[in-house]
Amino acid sequence: MARETTYLELSQDDGGAHKFYEVTVDGTAVSVRYGRIGADGQLQSSSFPTVEKARAAAAKKIGEKVRKGYAPAVQGQRAARSVTRRQVTSAPSTARAVAPVLWRFRTGSSAFGIHVDEDRCWVGNQAGDVYTLSHGGEVLARYSLPDGVKCLVADEFWIYAGCDDGTVYDLSSKVPFGAYAIAADVDIYWLDIHEGVLNVSDANGGLTVIDHEDEHQWSRKSAGNGAWMVRADERAVFHGHSGGVTAYAADGTGQLWHTKTPGGVLFGWQEDHAVYAGTVRNTVQRLSKATGAVEASYACDAAVYSCATSPDGRHVFAGDSSSSVYCFDADGRRLWKLGTGGGSALSMQYLDGRLYLVTTDGSLVCVDATEQAIAAAQEGSVPAPMDVKSAAALPVFTPAASASAVATVSMAAAPAGGVVVECVQQGGRMRVQVVSGGFEPSWNVQFPRGIREAGARYVVDGLHAASGGFYRVRGEIRRLV
Repeated sequence: MARETTYLELSQDDGGAHKFYEVTVDGTAVSVRYGRIGADGQLQSSSFPTVEKARAAAAKKIGEKVRKGYAPAVQGQRAARSVTRRQVTSAPSTARAVAPVLWRFRTGSSAFGIHVDEDRCWVGNQAGDVYTLSHGGEVLARYSLPDGVKCLVADEFWIYAGCDDGTVYDLSSKVPFGAYAIAADVDIYWLDIHEGVLNVSDANGGLTVIDHEDEHQWSRKSAGNGAWMVRADERAVFHGHSGGVTAYAADGTGQLWHTKTPGGVLFGWQEDHAVYAGTVRNTVQRLSKATGAVEASYACDAAVYSCATSPDGRHVFAGDSSSSVYCFDADGRRLWKLGTGGGSALSMQYLDGRLYLVTTDGSLVCVDATEQAIAAAQEGSVPAPMDVKSAAALPVFTPAASASAVATVSMAAAPAGGVVVECVQQGGRMRVQVVSGGFEPSWNVQFPRGIREAGARYVVDGLHAASGGFYRVRGEIRRLV
């Protein structure tokens, strides 16, 4: 029986879509390949008892995509989305001693993404793999995304992975969902999210702000380019680029201040009252969020690839291009410098006496940053680091390609305390509203666009009220049948 393939694309000049969707029917087997135009994408396969049922399933998948704006296309005619990765080098450390590494997990590909919370550590690499580990180094879960992970960011309970395909995936439940789609002409460098509002910095020095409904709010072009830093809070967005750091009002009404830094900014960090900018000129600067004034400088011996702080900025950490990691006190006095033992730190985060690094060799490294461990390391005494192995039996979680890929449940079998929401067509837009009682009926629900269908109802584990006057989903999403 002949093999049948349908290839569709969705690419919009004024939106974020730049994706393909390919369905192949081969007898009773149906395979779906999808992802960023120009990339290999991700493959999912299913089998059916008869050829007729296989064709019917394929037709349903194609119909869902056509209704969302996909159209037949010829593969290879449309250019791939522009993707720029930071060109990094990593020289050997000039430190006299090596940091006390407790464990090291090699992801298998170059990695930038890191997030560490009270429960686990997250790392994402350019192969599209995201792993979660315990603080003791046990691999807990793996997500496989359609394209390389640019960065991992957290917004309270929610964890997001920004990918080279222009999609920002919500990893807060077992099944990843596309939460935001970034315009194809934005060459993404870094992301930050605050209260559901996405901030995107790009290769051209631009800043784009997208709201919780995945709709463009405002954008700015800085005086520089290569904007790797973006940090946001309820008052402002702090944008670091080749010309320094610029602060904009969170609502986009104007520039608040601009501070020129010694060299372009490669990484940024923030605390309640200050932002920290790591620069190519071997320096981290602490800037006042209110005025942009330089409050302290932290001198390293090579270009700064990453930085972080302990709570309230009591200690400032930095990773340089020569495989060294530093610690300073709040005023800028260097306390120590040690080699990482495995490449330069491209991202880092501190938590509870430990410094977590993602290095140029694609490893997630856990360093014991307590005073006792550092003092011993400076004397040449370090533990033998545990080499963490990925468990082959771990399930791999992949994004839901359509509404049909979402788990279903009857109302009678819905989890206790679940909240019912419904997709509602309002003019030309598909919104999601709360059906269950006890919620503000005029508020919309932030919900994955890929699974919105008019009239469809879902049950979610819970809803969280955001300051912007909308609800955010917590926990699993199940379709009611």
